[in-house]
Amino acid sequence: GQPLVADNRAGAGGGIGAEIVARSQPDGYTVMISHSGPLAIEPLRQSKPAYDPLRDFTPLSLVAEQAYVLLVNPSVPAKSVAEFVALARARPGKLNFASGGPGTGIHMAAELFNLVAGVKVAHVPYKGAGPGMGALLGGEVEMMFNGISSALPQVKAGKLRALAMAGAKRSPLLPDLPTIQEAGFKYDTSGWYGFVGPAGLPRPVISRLHDALMKTLATADVRERFAAQGIDGIGSTPERFSAFLREETGKWRKVIDASGLKGD
Repeated sequence: GQPLVADNRAGAGGGIGAEIVARSQPDGYTVMISHSGPLAIEPLRQSKPAYDPLRDFTPLSLVAEQAYVLLVNPSVPAKSVAEFVALARARPGKLNFASGGPGTGIHMAAELFNLVAGVKVAHVPYKGAGPGMGALLGGEVEMMFNGISSALPQVKAGKLRALAMAGAKRSPLLPDLPTIQEAGFKYDTSGWYGFVGPAGLPRPVISRLHDALMKTLATADVRERFAAQGIDGIGSTPERFSAFLREETGKWRKVIDASGLKGD
């Protein structure tokens, strides 16, 4: 075994850490666990990105997924996706949604909703999902997407109203809550995490790293920790993760172009 050093490089929504990995030697000693921002969203928003998310990394595996929930403040007179869409269409630009910052997964989830539902709910960015949730709870904004682990306590306490799950299927944590798809919209997104290394990793190194990841994800301790946070542990082949990244970048490029989100 090798000693592991966790180097948490904050800044640019994870982009600084991603750039370091993209420029690293392809020897297997520098890898990154990342959410969707650095790998599928942020480079697409930049006019001169520091790296190409599809060319400058070797995908190793999807690791985890957390369902997003469409939330509204209880003062909002809508108890379903259809009612909220009708309200937003009647009041274009008058309703607001919170996010944890421009280009974050929960920001893009709301922009995708705007696009597929044909509404214009205005973006109010906050410095993190926590402050965004505080704004929603306080009635500063009407709507927000957030991970189910953060949403669940507030929903169960009656402090926020959940309108729908953002993914393609219902959550066992909120089994009676329908999906946005069930309201008739072509919509599917969630928060996800995956492991990548720099481009050019040799096949034997890819196999060794992937095997180690699969063994770790299969341990009871990891599965229990994920479950406690409402996270699904999902391993994948490098090939499947590569295809998934292409799908994600394609989806978010359309949203960014349609919504004018470059470089904000």
